[in-house]
Amino acid sequence: MDTMTFSITDYADQVWRGAVDDSIVHAGKAGSGVSEVVDGVGWFPGFGNVITFRTGGEIILFDTGNPWAAETLHQAVRAWSRLPVTTAVFSHGHIDHVFGMGPFDAQDTPRPTVLAHEKIGERFDRYLLTGGYNSVINQRQFQAPDLTWPTEYRRPDLTYRDAMTLNRGELTFELFHVRGETDDATVAWIPEHRILCPGDMFIWVTPNCGNPQKVQRYPREWAVALRRMAALGAEIMLPSHGAPVFGADRIRLALTETAEWLESLVQQTLDGLNSGARLDDLIHSVRPPAHLADRVYLQAKYDEPEFIVRNLWRRYAGWYDGNPAHLKPAPEARLAIALADLAGGATALADAARRCVDAGELRVAGHLAEFAVQAAPGDAAVHAARAEVNEARAESESSLMARGIFTWAAAESRRQCDDKP
Repeated sequence: MDTMTFSITDYADQVWRGAVDDSIVHAGKAGSGVSEVVDGVGWFPGFGNVITFRTGGEIILFDTGNPWAAETLHQAVRAWSRLPVTTAVFSHGHIDHVFGMGPFDAQDTPRPTVLAHEKIGERFDRYLLTGGYNSVINQRQFQAPDLTWPTEYRRPDLTYRDAMTLNRGELTFELFHVRGETDDATVAWIPEHRILCPGDMFIWVTPNCGNPQKVQRYPREWAVALRRMAALGAEIMLPSHGAPVFGADRIRLALTETAEWLESLVQQTLDGLNSGARLDDLIHSVRPPAHLADRVYLQAKYDEPEFIVRNLWRRYAGWYDGNPAHLKPAPEARLAIALADLAGGATALADAARRCVDAGELRVAGHLAEFAVQAAPGDAAVHAARAEVNEARAESESSLMARGIFTWAAAESRRQCDDKP
């Protein structure tokens, strides 16, 4: 898109109508630098948008973006205004929201004050404990083999627990704590502009609260927070991923329908749990509301409903899934060898997996291929079948999370094939 003719309102309308894809999964072509939303309010797009506010002779930032865009952000903000950046609010502690402060901290001016919810410090502490794990899972999720998890974090200078009001110049920033994707989330409401900054509570796709590789998320609390935000009557919503939303009716619709989508999954899962159903029953039976299936902002391109069901089970029911064989299971490799013996060998399992792919039984194929390589981990031919199965699975998936895991598994087996004669 030509930045000389870029209109943020026109662009936002195209995204709303589905003519342009701009979400946490796919960043649209939203111009460059800081775009003026209304007088004194700017929008810097990226993987982790940054919202800028000019008020009372200073600049306030809501979110600060990812580590790789910190210098670009700094230059863009300085091009937008030469006023000093005095304050930054972190919407939560994910690294695509908290790593833009370095260049501002390094300036020969007073160090900006960073505000965040009090639990953000616990998140950073956990990241230090699990840095290796977070490197691996994010390499896998985003197909970024060189990604290294950070070991240093910009800690907030000021934290709050439930709510906090920040007055700067002519603007009021009403900050309040919510739980959804994380337990440390902050939403900002700026009443003078009727602007809502939801952070990652709205990301232009289904809510990211089932991620199979991440810690506990909060679907029920997310829905509650969405309805609370909808009641504010915002006229502009500036999410931290994806395009802005303009118009009170559109904002209310997006927030309330996303809440309804989540509430349906939560209620179906709780009903099944309370009736004694197994987790397996719920994974394959709980479905989101059919009448919301065509909504641009409710497409399962990142997370998936069945992953959210699993997260709800973890939140309310523990780890036992109702299958007694899973309570104290045999080692997977031992079970795989037993099944291979029954089938006539690991190659027979691999061949069966290929047949299942041809028949469209991709889930069954995945099990059989995994058993095959566990029964014969050094067999290149068996790994070739596993690679083919997972490549087929990745091709069939709509969500980034599922594609990432299946693609990674296929690559693992391709490497095993390459290492063999």
